[in-house]
Amino acid sequence: MPLTSLTYRDAGVDIVAGDALVDRIKPLAKRTLRPEVLGSIGGFGALFELSGKYKEPVLVSGTDGVGTKLKLAFALDTHDTVGQDLVAMSVNDILVQGAEPLFFLDYFACGKLHVDTAADVVKGIARGCELAGCALIGGETAEMPGMYPDGEYDLAGFAVGAVEKAEIITGQTIAAGDVVLGLASSGAHSNGYSLIRKVIEVTQPNLDGDFHGRPLRDVILEPTRIYVKPLLALMKAHPGMVKGMAHITGGGLLENVPRVLPDGLTAELRADAWQMPPLFQWLQGAGNIAADEMYRTFNCGIGMVVIVSAADAAIAAAGLQAAGETVFELGAIRASGAGEAPTVVV
Repeated sequence: MPLTSLTYRDAGVDIVAGDALVDRIKPLAKRTLRPEVLGSIGGFGALFELSGKYKEPVLVSGTDGVGTKLKLAFALDTHDTVGQDLVAMSVNDILVQGAEPLFFLDYFACGKLHVDTAADVVKGIARGCELAGCALIGGETAEMPGMYPDGEYDLAGFAVGAVEKAEIITGQTIAAGDVVLGLASSGAHSNGYSLIRKVIEVTQPNLDGDFHGRPLRDVILEPTRIYVKPLLALMKAHPGMVKGMAHITGGGLLENVPRVLPDGLTAELRADAWQMPPLFQWLQGAGNIAADEMYRTFNCGIGMVVIVSAADAAIAAAGLQAAGETVFELGAIRASGAGEAPTVVV
């Protein structure tokens, strides 16, 4: 018996849907383009001409995903915010070394391509790129039947930035007496969502119910804040002022701040320096979560830490506040005691 002629679509891959998605996202990507981008979306490789404004440019790269926050996006059928999360996780990471994000690429993988869902995701990615001032220069959409349940997908993002070699921020100039500033987060960002999902599973809250004036679902899915433009403006206006920065992601305040501290120093943060936002208060109470676990798992309302000298703290805070950031003076750097952790909250 002759075998029926098979097609790629019979195997579960819809090339027509893929082409439709490309048509939908081209205008979104076009809005993010910078003058250094050469060519257009759709080639085998993306071309970016490194600007002549750099004397000794050093490229800084970062890659990340969104984590299990995606599971909530699937459950709540909300897909237009996680793209901004994807961009934020990488551009905020490379920012802490002083880098200006130049371009971004995304990887979207699914079992079956739903064009509307994928377009919503890319809409969020484009929005994140606009907020970061970087170009959405390309990406990959992979439809892989059998790899993911229908309605689910995974995301990865890749950011490349540049910084002058002489202006790389390493944290090595941080010294006792320096001030630790904290920039407010927009929510849980993209970390701790396995624990958030566990709290939801145990407590069964009404996710559509009012939570301080908004549906709880919107508060939980609020996209990650992007700190690029305000901090780049501060560094341009005051070269050398910023001694170190820490993007508060997985590991929370306790494990991210130490990544920029020289040996022998401790960042002492005051718990009364800022008020933990309602989302984190609810999570702590509903999940009966210990304070140390909160500080180690979540950003607890602080999405970025900036370390400056005591003499520069007021100027830095004022500049960031003028750019729209909410700034808290969290504490100070001091010499570590014997066996003491490099970050403590008192």
